[in-house]
Amino acid sequence: MIPMFIIVGTFGSRQRKSRAAYLLFLYTLASSVLMLVAMLYLHFAFGSLDFLVLRVSSVDFFYEVLCWLAFSFSFAVKMPLVPFHIWLPEAHCEAPTAGSVILAGILLKLGGYGFIRFCLGLFYESSAYFAPLVYVICCLGVVYASLTTLQQVDLKKIIAYSSVGHMAIVTIGIFSLNLAGLVGSIVLMISHGIVSGGLFLAVGMLYDRYHTRIVRYYSGLLHVMPLFSVSFIVFTLGNIGLPGTSSFVGEFLVLVGCLLTNPLVATISAFGMVLGAGYSLWLCNRLLFGNIKRTSLIRFKDLTRLEFSVLAPFVLLTFVLGIYPEMIISIMVSAVTFV
Repeated sequence: MIPMFIIVGTFGSRQRKSRAAYLLFLYTLASSVLMLVAMLYLHFAFGSLDFLVLRVSSVDFFYEVLCWLAFSFSFAVKMPLVPFHIWLPEAHCEAPTAGSVILAGILLKLGGYGFIRFCLGLFYESSAYFAPLVYVICCLGVVYASLTTLQQVDLKKIIAYSSVGHMAIVTIGIFSLNLAGLVGSIVLMISHGIVSGGLFLAVGMLYDRYHTRIVRYYSGLLHVMPLFSVSFIVFTLGNIGLPGTSSFVGEFLVLVGCLLTNPLVATISAFGMVLGAGYSLWLCNRLLFGNIKRTSLIRFKDLTRLEFSVLAPFVLLTFVLGIYPEMIISIMVSAVTFV
């Protein structure tokens, strides 16, 4: 958290970087305080914070619910779930490209890890008790994030709000409380780190050339930046979960797990994925196709060798994990079964 605060607040690209850094810090601090209180209670109650000791210890259901709420609030801010997401678009917009990649690829995954490791691992009964509430929040978050994304004009905000929607689907998979949903949520988190990280890198490369992230300034990039356009199309296909990409495996398993638990939530989640395909294809069409706007883009330059070498691993992993997901699923199953 301290490095991210410094990255956003010091190396941010715009005037609101201090506000974004303090939002990131204050949201995390407020949520972590509740989690700290719950951890102190567990220590005083059982004399240890050893995970295996707490796992076999019995807690009164009332206090278990309170601990679950304290832990979950912290993880919901990290995911982030609506309505605790306000800090994320601000942080992404103000952070440099490297900061946005770290946020998307690592920081957001801490919330999913916390839900799986602690909420399910320590407070399983409370997780099952609050699963309907989590479903409602996540369904609203998926639809809200998708509709909000359609209204954005900043490229980074579009990707940031799409991340909110994807993390809501991840949370639905976690609280489906079955093997398919849990494995799917982990695969989707890994895929999101790759695809969203690649999208932020691509947007950063555009910003370095033209010094703007406003969508309406761009059009027809396919004619003058073919390597960039192919990479962006691959990430777009991964973002909508096209079969053959890594996101398809995660979203499919999440839907299967959710169908076994709550078909209505699975239907709403699928509708949110359709909305996600809408704004992803809209963005891709707006940037890459159509006529070139020479009045706003004076100098055209495709990817350099260094930029191509940076994007190529993301493109490769998007396809490799989509075609052969067993290479990571086989590692997850034993660990998820333990949870």
